[in-house]
Amino acid sequence: MVFEWIAIGLIIAGVILLGLELAHPGALLLIPAFVLFAAGILALSFNDSILTSLPGIVAIAAAAIFAALIEIPYYRRIAPNHPPMTSTTAGFIGEIGVVITAVEPNNIHGKVRLRREIWSAQSDRPIPEGTRVRVVAGSGVTVSVVPLDGTN
Repeated sequence: MVFEWIAIGLIIAGVILLGLELAHPGALLLIPAFVLFAAGILALSFNDSILTSLPGIVAIAAAAIFAALIEIPYYRRIAPNHPPMTSTTAGFIGEIGVVITAVEPNNIHGKVRLRREIWSAQSDRPIPEGTRVRVVAGSGVTVSVVPLDGTN
């Protein structure tokens, strides 16, 4: 009788975890939910032999593998496809931007707008405000730029 209550508890815990996953997709609760649910169903079906026999343990392991095979495509489908939340200067190499504060040689007082962000810029030559530039390198919070007119 106690074992049946444990099995029912496993099923309830699995259903609760599944509900939490459906309410908050991406919480990575599908595998534990499915394993608990399957273990509870198997325990009700085979009584206490589920945990003391090789077939019972194999059945629970199979349930975990099955859950993983479902979970991976599910999370790939619901995961947002967006660029990283942070930017690094190395990630801007090859990007085109606009000088918003003139860039002078040998200092980092120049500013460049890249995408929607403003970065300190340096160059080996003066580049006036409003010039379109290409990022050729990045280090720390500074990008190295060249004018887009092709003169390197």
